This record gives sequence, C-alpha cells and structure tokens, in this order.
Amino acid sequence: MNNNFVIETQALSKVYHPGTQAEVVALNAVDLKIAAGEFVAIMGASGSGKSTLMNLVGCLDKPSSGRYLCDGVDVSTLDREELAKLRLSKLGFIFQGFNLLTRMDALHNVMMPLGYANTPIAERMSLAQKALDAVGLSGRATHLPGELSGGQQQRVAIARAIINNPPIILADEPTGALDSKTGEEILDLFKRLKNEGHTMVLITHDAKVAEHADRICVMRDGKLFEGEKAA
Repeated sequence: MNNNFVIETQALSKVYHPGTQAEVVALNAVDLKIAAGEFVAIMGASGSGKSTLMNLVGCLDKPSSGRYLCDGVDVSTLDREELAKLRLSKLGFIFQGFNLLTRMDALHNVMMPLGYANTPIAERMSLAQKALDAVGLSGRATHLPGELSGGQQQRVAIARAIINNPPIILADEPTGALDSKTGEEILDLFKRLKNEGHTMVLITHDAKVAEHADRICVMRDGKLFEGEKAA
C-alpha cells in the first residue's frame, strides 16, 4: 500500500452474523484512498453501508476481512490500547446528535479528549478555549449545551473534534439535525478546516451536502463507487 494516503482500505469487508440465516454483508470489498488534505463525501441511503465504513475508518469496529491503513498504520496490528491512542491522536469525530454531555459547559465538553491524553488541566483549559475561539464560540465557554442553539452545539462538537489537531476528521451526518442555513455555516467551517490541512470525511445521505466536498464517493449495497469531483 502507498503511505501517501491518510486513509487507505483494500478489499475491506464487514459481515454481520456470518454463516447464519441473519447474515448481512454490510461492506463488500471496499477500496478507498483519501489523500492528506482532501475533503471527501461518502454518500448513500440508509443501510447502504456508509456508517459501517465510517466505523471501520474510525477504528470503532473491526473488519471481517481486508486491510486498513490509518495515516500509514495497519490498524490490524494494534492492540486495544494502541488503537485507543491512534484514535486519540489521528482522528476527530463529529456526529449528527452532537454527543455533548448535558451537565458540562462548552469548555469542559471540548476539554474531554485531553483528559484521556492526561494533559495538565491548565493546558486543557487553554487549548479548549482556543478551539472554541476557532469555531466562533469564544463567548460561550461557560454555557451548558441546553443554553446553546443546535448550530452552536455542533460548533462545540467540532471544537472537541479538533482540540488534538488530528489529521483526519470524520463527520457522520453533521448537518442532519440543523436547519439549512446553519448547515451551510457548518459546511463552510469544514472547508476552512480542510484549508488548514485537516483531511475531512463527510458521511451524508444528502446530495446537496455532499456537493461541498472535493470528491464524492457513493455507497450502494455495501459497495463503494467513485463519484465525480464536486463543482
């Protein structure tokens, strides 16, 4: 495999309940290459396999067969602790439901990944404030999620995803819970992150959202099809 790609899969497959009547081939021999600094949308209907692919690329699940290199590292060679370290250093996650802790203010939600990295508390707070500044929420550090709009909550989630400055950011339907105007603002923020050097991978069912990416791949029945470069 060529290590110039930060994400590279070779015949990656995922089968649930293999050998039984309930067998489901969620991912079927997927080959995917994403270069550093690309903004790629992976599009597909519900059940197409796009979320399964994201879980494998995010090292949240293991494939049934095939290989995956994350920033040059063959993840199949890593034990649980090494996988956790790789996720922490290489990957940032953004979800449709924001996944914020409701009893923690914005600053402490953003700080969370640094707790796993055993970063000193003063440094955590400084980096979290910088991340909030970067997403336009400098004045919202002490607000609880319930005191923020949906768009602001997603910005907090993005700040949390970028606090470790990971090379790869995975976003699963990140605009799905937002109105169209707020969604556009979040996608503009993704473009800025891409221009700052992050590799952006966007999972979506929405063609209009996918058009913001440099390149579109389509998932259909567990298989990946390369799309055209977005305008």
